[in-house]
Amino acid sequence: MKILKRLLTIIVILATFVGIIYFYWFCPRYVVPILMYHRFGYSNSTLFVTPENFAKQMDYLKKHNYRVISLDELIKGIEHNKYFPHNTVVITIDDGYRDSYIYAFSILKKYNFPATIFIITNYIGKKKEFLNWGEVKEMSNNGITFGAHTRNHVYLPGIKDRKVLWNEIKGSKLDLERKLKVPINYFCYPIGGFNKLIKEMVRNAGYKGACATNRGSDRFNRDVYALKRIKVTNSDVNKPLSFWAKLSGYYNLFRKKRKGD
Repeated sequence: MKILKRLLTIIVILATFVGIIYFYWFCPRYVVPILMYHRFGYSNSTLFVTPENFAKQMDYLKKHNYRVISLDELIKGIEHNKYFPHNTVVITIDDGYRDSYIYAFSILKKYNFPATIFIITNYIGKKKEFLNWGEVKEMSNNGITFGAHTRNHVYLPGIKDRKVLWNEIKGSKLDLERKLKVPINYFCYPIGGFNKLIKEMVRNAGYKGACATNRGSDRFNRDVYALKRIKVTNSDVNKPLSFWAKLSGYYNLFRKKRKGD
């Protein structure tokens, strides 16, 4: 009997200890995961996710009651210190390849999930593998938000001429606003590259926030101009634990830090 009581006491102490760690250490470090996709199709490149796997991933979100919110809602929430439930997620797609229209668009519409696509404005309607403006407008009218990804997909920290930087950052915003007739509030750094000057220029250009990849020193996405995102791949479908970890909100805690440049 004494052994049983001691065992129960140990279990209670351990459970209390685990609870304290979870509520006072883990919970405050929760970050709404921002998923990052690039292309949809059947290439072996890690940039591609097949339409079938993308559908399975979106179905997983639906079946497990994840709340998919817009990037706009997330950034406004961060600025106002809003609490987000631990099953919240944001979807982003980079570059503006046409396969996002051919494959991903219908799947997002099926689940009524919002998403933000960052596009390279000088490629739209000019390069065969990229969206055209008609497709961009159609998607914009059906739940997809567009953000700027520069005019020419240049690595911004490698540009020393501030006029060129401004043309890429501000110019892509003007291109989108001219075509879509709506405010363009969000920017994405090509290859995730940014520094203090670039971040300031993005702010001065009138953007309300900006996405990177895994760059930046803030693991907790408190800086809305240096938001870390999480790359999703085909393999996440065959490794449910991997996809779950990326959706957990604690993935950034275990990622190696990368600086902005």
